[in-house]
Amino acid sequence: MGFGENLKSELAYRDMLVKELSALSGLSRHTIDNYLNVRRNMPTAENAVKIAQVLGVSVEYLVTGQEKPPMSPEIDDLIQTVKQLNENDRKMLYGIAQLFKNNRKGRG
Repeated sequence: MGFGENLKSELAYRDMLVKELSALSGLSRHTIDNYLNVRRNMPTAENAVKIAQVLGVSVEYLVTGQEKPPMSPEIDDLIQTVKQLNENDRKMLYGIAQLFKNNRKGRG
């Protein structure tokens, strides 16, 4: 299924009307109808994000119908920590990770 079908399915699942999605996302009803109709226009990335946020799903889900498997809390925490590091510290951490990766290949 494509974006239009997945959006239609999600609206039905949430028992949400197009006018409600329009009000919550800030997109016009006409725009949303274009994503749902026979032509099945693809939204811009910005509009897809607005719709996904309102529906509480990922853009990937709306496009593919599949979610990414959830990350473990440890991996998610590690990613958030790395995002807070300055550029030099991120480069250093990346180098350390590469050492671990190469070391595992050598033992494999």
